[in-house]
Amino acid sequence: MNRRSAPVKPAHVAIIMDGNGRWATARGLPRTAGHKAGIDALRRTVNAAGTMQIPWLTLYAFSSENWSRPKSEVTDLMGLLRMFIRRDLAELNRNGVRMRVIGSRAGLEPDIAGLLAEAETVTAGNTGMNLVIAFNYGSRDEITRAARALAHRVKNGELDPDDITVNAFGAHLDTAGIPDPDLIIRTGGEQRLSNFLLWQAAYAEFIFLPCYWPDFGEEEFAEALRIFEKRTRRFGGIETREAIV
Repeated sequence: MNRRSAPVKPAHVAIIMDGNGRWATARGLPRTAGHKAGIDALRRTVNAAGTMQIPWLTLYAFSSENWSRPKSEVTDLMGLLRMFIRRDLAELNRNGVRMRVIGSRAGLEPDIAGLLAEAETVTAGNTGMNLVIAFNYGSRDEITRAARALAHRVKNGELDPDDITVNAFGAHLDTAGIPDPDLIIRTGGEQRLSNFLLWQAAYAEFIFLPCYWPDFGEEEFAEALRIFEKRTRRFGGIETREAIV
């Protein structure tokens, strides 16, 4: 008989939370209403990831390109970020969630930068699920900053160019110490990465869902995991047949 291995859950799920504005527009509501509903979806998703025992969850909260949106919308988004951290940080900490923020901190408003640092500091000793928030994040910017840091080390005689390996480069990315994502989910129906984890997504599985982010919850998360479990991951190799006993 065939010996079937148990379903393999992803150790790291990353999500592009897309569709807040279109969700609101479809309901005749202002875009702000969509972003507020998106915060509720974020809470549901973090809780679901904990229930499903996903060790790492990364959420694309605000890209480095999002600053080009109307000023009023950016202001609303910053207000929602402040509200989420102030309201939810204590509960996340009680539940053993460790928070980490990736993205550039340069030029952030002092209170925003302070809140992000506080979230990391308060939860630093937790050993439960790891929640990574990509804020003011753009993968090309991240890669450029890593390359610049390595170039300075070479210039200062701290590093030989021949010692710049894949691992050495990865150690200079914002995600140093974070495992690459096994699964990237994007809601909203679009099928692109939008400058998210370009280096880290080399062997990730992609699932694009038609639902808008405010409609995403435990059921949609579970369905994405079921799809993932049916995938065959070869990492550049070839598929091997299951053992027959």
